[in-house]
Parts: sequence; C-alpha cells; structure tokens
Amino acid sequence: MTTEPLSFPRQHARTQRFTLGAPRAFAVAPDGSRVVFLRSRSGTDRANLLWVLDVADGTERVAADPQALLGGVTEHLSTAERARRERSREGSGGIVGYATDTAVELASFALSGRLFTAELRAGTARELRVPGPVIDPRPSPDGRLVAYVSGSALRVVGAEGENDRALAEPEPSAEPGTVSYGLAEFIAAEEMQRSRGFWWSPQGDRLLVARADDAPVRRWWISDPAQPERDPQQVAYPAAGSANADVRLYVIDLDGVRTEVVWDRARYPYLAHVHWSEAGAPLVLVQARDQLSQLFLAVDPDTGVTRMVHADEDPQWLDLFPGVPCWSPAGQLVRIADEGGARVLAFGERPLTGPQLHVRAVLDVTDEEVLISASAGEAAAAPETGEVHVYRVNELGLERLSQEPGVHSAVRAGGVTVLVSAVLDRPGARVQVLRDGKRAATITSYAESPGLSPRVTLTQGGARKIPCAVLMPTDYRGDTPLPVLMDPYGGPHGSRVLAAHNAHLTSQWFADQGFAVVVADGRGTPGRSPAWEKAIKDDVAAVVLQDQIDALQSLAETFPLDLTRVAIRGWSFGGYLAGLAVLRRPDVFHAGIVGAPVTDQRLYDTHYTERYLGDPNTRPEVYAANSLIDDNGLVAAAEPARPMMIVHGLADDNVVVAHTLRLSSALLSAGRPHEVLPLSGVTHMTPQEQVAENLLLLQVDFLRRALKPA
Repeated sequence: MTTEPLSFPRQHARTQRFTLGAPRAFAVAPDGSRVVFLRSRSGTDRANLLWVLDVADGTERVAADPQALLGGVTEHLSTAERARRERSREGSGGIVGYATDTAVELASFALSGRLFTAELRAGTARELRVPGPVIDPRPSPDGRLVAYVSGSALRVVGAEGENDRALAEPEPSAEPGTVSYGLAEFIAAEEMQRSRGFWWSPQGDRLLVARADDAPVRRWWISDPAQPERDPQQVAYPAAGSANADVRLYVIDLDGVRTEVVWDRARYPYLAHVHWSEAGAPLVLVQARDQLSQLFLAVDPDTGVTRMVHADEDPQWLDLFPGVPCWSPAGQLVRIADEGGARVLAFGERPLTGPQLHVRAVLDVTDEEVLISASAGEAAAAPETGEVHVYRVNELGLERLSQEPGVHSAVRAGGVTVLVSAVLDRPGARVQVLRDGKRAATITSYAESPGLSPRVTLTQGGARKIPCAVLMPTDYRGDTPLPVLMDPYGGPHGSRVLAAHNAHLTSQWFADQGFAVVVADGRGTPGRSPAWEKAIKDDVAAVVLQDQIDALQSLAETFPLDLTRVAIRGWSFGGYLAGLAVLRRPDVFHAGIVGAPVTDQRLYDTHYTERYLGDPNTRPEVYAANSLIDDNGLVAAAEPARPMMIVHGLADDNVVVAHTLRLSSALLSAGRPHEVLPLSGVTHMTPQEQVAENLLLLQVDFLRRALKPA
C-alpha cells in the first residue's frame, strides 16, 4: 500500500513552515566544551527537547525530554504563558525556552507551568515542586538558586528545591490583577524585544526586577463569537495616544529588601534594555515616549542612583538593537548608532565600522573583538541582495566569518562559535560548530525537506534599487506573460528578500499555480541604511505603496509580467499594504488578499505606531492619511472597485479583529464588493494545521477567480 505524498500546503502547515526539527536557541559553555540547544525529534513533532552537544567528540545527547518529565500528560499552558508565546510568535511546544547559569552547567525551564532543572553534564533533569504556574525560570550565575515568576510575583528557590519564597509580589493596595514583578509588559515584549523582567547580579546575591502596573492601560475585550458560552478575555492594550503601563525598576536582595532605581521616568518612561555583567555597573537604556531621545544609564545597585553614560537624539526616531547596550570586558560601552548616514558599531564614543556595513546586532564581546551581524551598507563595493553575514570587528578592522552568500547568524563563547547558515540552494539551515575558526562538529537538523525548490532571481528594481525577488513557475518556459502576485511584507522590522531557500517556499508554491511572484523590500524595511528605514516617517502609506509600484513596473521591463493582471497578498503590515494597494491604486492592482491588517492606525499600539506617526492626539491628520478608514469609519477608495479577500483571526490580541470589521463596514457603506474570512480561535499566528493549510488553498481559489490565470 502506497501513501500519497502530502501537498505543499499540508506539509507546510504540519511542519510549521519547515521549522520543526531544526536546532535553535543555542548556548555555548564558557570553556567551549558544550553547546546546548533545543530541537524536536522530527520535522513534524512540535515538542522540543533540550540537547547537549559535546564539542570534543561531536556526540549529541538529550538533557531533558518533556514527554518523560510530564509522564505523557498533555501540556497545559496558563493564560500568561500563552500571552508570552504570542508575543514571541512561538508556535511549538515542549521546552520552548531555557536559561543557564554562567558555567552552562545548570539549565532551568518551565513545562506545563511546572519548574524543571537539568544538570547539563550529567544529562539528568528533575522537577522542583514550587507554586505555579511558573513563568521564565532563570538560574543564578553560580547555579545555586533559580528565580521565576508565579502569580505576578517574583520568587526564588534553591537549585535542590529548598527554601522557596517570594522576593516581590503585588502590594495589597494595588488594584487586583494589574501589578506584576519580573515580567515584561505587553509593549516591551511586543515592540521592544524585551521579553524578560528580571536580571541576576553577576554574584547571584541580588536581582534587578521590573515592576509593571498596567492599571492606567485601557481595557479591551477579546471574544470568540463561535463560543458564545465563554467569557470574553480582558486585555490591557496600550493603543496609540493612550496610557502605557507604569514601569519601575528595583534592586532586590535575597532577603527581599528593595532599592528603587531612580531616573526621570516622566521624560523617559520606556525601560528598553537592561544589562548586568561583571564588566561594570548595571546598565539600563531608557527611552522617551516620542523615541527621539534616550539615555544610557549606569546604576549604583546599593543606592539606586543612576549616572548618564551616553545620550542619543534623532529627528526621526531611535531604534533598539539586539545585544546592546552592554559593557566590554574592559568596561567600554558597546552600542549601535546611526552616525554619518550609516548604522555603525560604536566602542565607547568611537565608531569601529563605517558605511560599508549596516550593523544589525551585537552577538558577542571580548577584550579582543566584537562579533556582529551585518548586511552590506550603501557604500559597499557591490550589493549583496538579501544577504546577512557575521563579522569579527576590532580596532584594526573587520573580518567576515561567514563565507557563503546567504543569511547567517552566530552564538559564541570560549573560543567556540555556533554558525547558523541558510543559503539559496540548500533547504533549511546548516549549523556548524567552529573552534578557533575551524569546523569541529555539525549539529543535525531533523527538519523535513520541502517538496519544491524556489526558482528565484534576486535583483533590484527601480531608480532606488529596491531589493526584489522574482519567482517563476517551476515548469515555466518563458513563452507568455504571466499574471503577477505581489507578495510583500514591506514594512519595518521585516525583510522578505533573503538569500535563503526556505524564505521563498510559499511564494514558489503560489508561482507554481500559474503566477509570476514578486517580493519587494521597499523603504521602511530593515537592512540597508538608516535613511532607507526612516523614509516612512509620517508617511507610511504613500512611501511603501509607491515602492511596490516602482519595483513592479521596473521588473516588467525584464521579466514576462502581465501588468493587466496584478494581485497583492500580505499579512499584518503586508495585509495593510495589500489594502492600500487595491483601495488607492486600482489602476495598478486588480485584486488583494488583506490578512490581519492594521486599518485604523489609532487601534495599534503605542511604541510601534507613535514611532512612525507621532501622537494621534496632536496629529490626527497624520493618522487619517495613513489609515485605510477615516475618523468616521469611511473608506476613501479610487475607482474601479477591485475584489478583496480580508482574513483575520478572531482571537488576535495584537491586531484585533476590530480592524477588519471596521474596514468591512466602511467597504459596505461605500458599496465596495469584498469577502471576509474570519478565523475562529486564531490569533495573529496561524499554527493550527488545518487552518494554515486551507488558508493557502482558499487564497489560490480567490486569485484564480480574480485574475483567471492559465
């Protein structure tokens, strides 16, 4: 008996976009002997195990197996844990995150709201019986204690399970359910990439702890109309122009004595980054509400007094970057800055890189050098469309560690580097373990191989040299022009034109249905220059839409594109962009798939929206110009009317379904034909297998009806 191979949509959904079974979340022991990572047992298994690679002999062994630890019981997640996973876009299960002590000897993690530790040398794991549900457990640097959050309180327990106690918990006077210690508030986790709320001192004798009070934040209600017997979920959502959570920072000793860290919170309310290492005093980055200024502050942990180490200002906005600010081992401030039209690595007050590189993240800092992630800057000798590389930088210059054209990242410690490399002509990502620059081992991936390979051309389009990817059907012979599907994200923080195989799988599947697929990373997308990213200030809509049009029309001069049949699809910002396209430029775009769109900018969150559009209370005209509907819920649409499929998850707490409902009402009032596909129980992600599969199939059906490809 033979089994029919899975269709691409089903395989794509079942493997969570071919990510299951791939190793991730690496930690390297400081002596270079071990690499710790997460990986599930196969390309369709959602439950991650904790693994250890012994670098000396290249052997891999399981350090913690969630199935064994839970005794086969189905994992249960608390509401707070579900919210954390939604913020980090985590769709897998089992061990989805872990933390280690400094020596990478002890790891801690939560499973089903219970606390577990693993001794990484011995390969043994056990549960510590503590009050739950447990969130974000982290060992002390010396491995003697584990701190964790439970019931909005920060607690600590001995590594053997002894002497569990609360260090900080909501005050009796606080409004119930509003105060938490040790957790990142919504806006920090969703927009600042700060997913944690407490940090151990290097000596393990005290912690920096964030206290978040979301009582001032407006309450919204998320309901599931398909389950009318269930109560709606209340969420504290800081919409643009409204109040944020009140965030404070404390130094808390192991006996519970606390000292508040003092800075001008009225002027700099955003706690964006915290760093505490042996190289210097605790370091915090605080940001103004308008994100035009920020301070780097050193903290005296005995008194809570802060002193300014550095200050930044920018007329558009200030970005936040992974890995910085931090101290070098010698006590120099390491940061990423926009200087001289370039995004550079700065060591102290001195830039170490120039316009030839666009620095994206700091990966590791030693006395000798800094390891960074970067793409080619605008002053580079040649464009490297879609490439991201790893570089070693010091005062004498820089050296590229990754060699293959592709997208690379790295983790390093103790002379050992874990280099993760994705390239165009190889599925998935290869993980090499390098010792002193030479390959010592390769970490196996169990991810499934897709049943197709992208037929992709990376190029540039238009006078602005917009990075583009063009995908043609696998069996296309070049004899007739093809209807076009624009498939962008097109906005801040998201690049889709990447020199990596798996980045283009869905686009290739759409191409194989009879389309020429075009992906364009216009102004506002990351990885090119500060000016490129900040060109959208106050004018997100017109700028991003024009770059899609310029790329399309330029590419039509060299590719067989039928400009009389052009559709556009997108999700989140891409959904917003698709809505813009069909409503404002129906002369160019003939159909649109509008997924989870932000249709009214006033309904999206503070830190993101105000960065680009300012305060809606003082600049309502800017918000109106950049929304799909106006203050009266009306849609301004050019003629002729174009077909739209609008898709939205009813459980989405990031881009709430009100965006789609208001757009649909406006379209109905204007007599504009459209169809709405509500996804019951679906959030901003679509991890459900059947939903994800059928969503692709329904999109193709819509495109065939709208464009009628051969």
